[in-house]
Amino acid sequence: MPVDHYENFPVASVLLPRRLVPAVEAIYAFARSADDLADEGDALPAERLAALQEYEAALGRIERHEPETNPMFVRLAATIAKFELPMQPFYDLLSAFKQDVVTTRYASHADVLDYCARSANPVGLLMLSLYKAADEENVRDSNAICSALQLINFLQDVAIDRQKERIYLPMEDLNRFAVSPAAFERPEAHGKWSALMRFEVARTRALMLSGAPLALRLRGRIGWELRLVVQGGLRILEMIEAVNYDVFRRRPKLSRRDWLVIFWRALRMSRKSVAAAAQENPLFPPSPTR
Repeated sequence: MPVDHYENFPVASVLLPRRLVPAVEAIYAFARSADDLADEGDALPAERLAALQEYEAALGRIERHEPETNPMFVRLAATIAKFELPMQPFYDLLSAFKQDVVTTRYASHADVLDYCARSANPVGLLMLSLYKAADEENVRDSNAICSALQLINFLQDVAIDRQKERIYLPMEDLNRFAVSPAAFERPEAHGKWSALMRFEVARTRALMLSGAPLALRLRGRIGWELRLVVQGGLRILEMIEAVNYDVFRRRPKLSRRDWLVIFWRALRMSRKSVAAAAQENPLFPPSPTR
């Protein structure tokens, strides 16, 4: 499928059953274009919010089974009807994109996770729904994986987000490690910055590992796809550590060699290895020494 943005992970890979490709394309087109309305170009905030409101109105028409003329929403409506997808995840995505227009700082980790619950977790829920596998346990682990992926993206893109005057690292963590947003890139702040990022990476790795059993529990192609996603996220965290957390000058980006490592690790994933890794990386890691 055409993907005109760099994505860490395959959007519709060869592991995806061909019967689901049109559905994933329709969902991706909606989410990607809505995200771009919030982020890209030079539109004013009011214009961005108005455009996203039009998306929300289109969802309402789909929900009411009213005619739609926009080809993207025509495809989305057909996908929702065919696979009996829930509507709330689409509204949640728009809620997160609207928040991006008006919110540039997050006070706490809980606030960031609330954003992730609407910006990332809905995608996992929709994928599980396509596979008819959206039970409570699977959704719980999917939420952990999706939130971890969003957090990894924030850690990877600190410099890019800073240019947009956004900071997704919790203010409580910046204060805890005495890191000023104005001093992110200054050499004299590097020690404090490294301590902060070490803590964020450890917490995010633990969250990813907490959801990893889902990749082993689901059978077939979706399980293998999830193994790659989990290992890909963990690999990026390793790359952040490898550059000593200097994501300003060396933004981690998966290469062909990295994908070979990811494939190998995905093949070797087992319940025992995931459990051991989770035990070594508790979900609530102790605060590193400054």
